[in-house]
Amino acid sequence: MISTARRSFVKSSASALGALVVVGAAPWAHAADEAPDAMIQRLSNEVLQIIKTDAAIKNGDINRVMGVVDSKIMPNVNFRRMTASATGPSWRKATPEQREKLQHEFKALLVRTYAGALKQVGEQTVEVQPMRGGAADNEVVVRTLVRNRGDAVQLDYRLEKTPGQGSGWKIYDLNVLGVWLVDNYRPQFAQQINSGGLDALIASLAERNRQNVGSGKS
Repeated sequence: MISTARRSFVKSSASALGALVVVGAAPWAHAADEAPDAMIQRLSNEVLQIIKTDAAIKNGDINRVMGVVDSKIMPNVNFRRMTASATGPSWRKATPEQREKLQHEFKALLVRTYAGALKQVGEQTVEVQPMRGGAADNEVVVRTLVRNRGDAVQLDYRLEKTPGQGSGWKIYDLNVLGVWLVDNYRPQFAQQINSGGLDALIASLAERNRQNVGSGKS
């Protein structure tokens, strides 16, 4: 199973991610389906509006929050790429069924963690930093600072260009306090795979998801 220290990191990562609700747009030098920073602004504003007005969310309904995460946020994530990167070389050896199960369990873990973070959203604000790179870039990093009463937490996103798909960009990794999410999960996944193969990793994630549901934890 995933260590307590790493569980704590992932939880804090998701909490910072859940604070992404008020974004100031940074300038972008070219016209695309949607500029990556503008996409994050729009997405964040939509989620914020739902959190403010949805009675079930305000009453702490975790299933409703998870529904919002699944419908509003996940379509903007290249989850297959994120899962493959976290799994490493073993992904190429996985059967289609193993890939499907792994994506399902990993997504369930992150959705519930993210949903729990969204319930804690308060007065945080997010400042998008000036973007680097050029108009021809197919991958970019959107850097932000999450502020809460003066304290700032670094929260950055890696996005890939997806012309004609959705908003034109999809998130495939995020960085909290200098640690990328995929990099954090990769050694955990490798340990499970080395000890019992991909099926052991899938079973471990599934068990954690069952425990989270049974305990009501996010």
